[in-house]
Amino acid sequence: MERLEFRHYSMPDDKRRLPVIDASNISKATPIFEKIAIIGLGLIGGSIALATRERWPSGLVIGVDSKPVLEQAMVRHAIDVAADDPIVIAEADLVVLAAPVCQNIEMLTQLEKFVKGSAIVTDVGSTKRAIIKSSSELPPRLTFIGGHPLGGAPRGGISSARADLFVGRPWLFTPVKDSSDSALKKLGQFVSAFGSKSHVVTPEEHDRLLAFLSHLPQLTASTLMHVVGDESGNEGLGLTGRGLSDTTRLASSSSEIWKDICATNEDEIGQALDVFIRELQTLRESLDSGDSIDRIFNSAATWRAVLNERLDQSRSD
Repeated sequence: MERLEFRHYSMPDDKRRLPVIDASNISKATPIFEKIAIIGLGLIGGSIALATRERWPSGLVIGVDSKPVLEQAMVRHAIDVAADDPIVIAEADLVVLAAPVCQNIEMLTQLEKFVKGSAIVTDVGSTKRAIIKSSSELPPRLTFIGGHPLGGAPRGGISSARADLFVGRPWLFTPVKDSSDSALKKLGQFVSAFGSKSHVVTPEEHDRLLAFLSHLPQLTASTLMHVVGDESGNEGLGLTGRGLSDTTRLASSSSEIWKDICATNEDEIGQALDVFIRELQTLRESLDSGDSIDRIFNSAATWRAVLNERLDQSRSD
């Protein structure tokens, strides 16, 4: 997603299962939230808008972004109200912050002057500790619960958004100890209506886990494509098979989004990179003997089978 310009802007133990939010009693007629404001209509924000319009046609979806993005969103019938000024979110009962991480934090600090009544506020960012810290300054009428849907696509932007993006995918929530149980339940029902599976983790658990599940794979794929491209050149890349393309699928991602993610999860990403670099160094030092190759490849094949099994299970549930 491109950076937004608003006028007013002057793990835990691996073997432990994450708790699933029970959302079995979801009304298929009455919207869980009557007026939803989505600030940032990229891949995730746009997909939330499309899913909301499809699931609850009688609800109102307010989109805030730059004018070119809003035009695309209106053409796709993703939103009912479009504005590049957050003043339009005054009566929203749910606010979804779906811009890059640092912009979400900045917007959070200003919500009080835009939202006039009580509302639940959540975000979809890939890091949680920084925004949770900022949320402590909100007035009691605005209830913040961090959120993160683990669904994506090779390319971002409203043009790639789709209503079924979250089907069968986890959606993590990171409430703090004094969060409202009723707000968490409503958010769980909201995302479960999209076919997503809601889980609760602490902000600390989230940032550690995502450093390995998301941030390390992205940095690895981008660095790999950078090195291979620089060393092989245009002609060399013309000789490659599908393996390189499959391995570097994430390498098209925007650096703007990832600079924010790295800046707000530097310690956990640093530790993940250190573990990865140690394994690469061990591999480098034993290329002649093959000992590390056996260990790493056997472990990788085992964990890949587990990953495929879990993905298949998610699709069938």
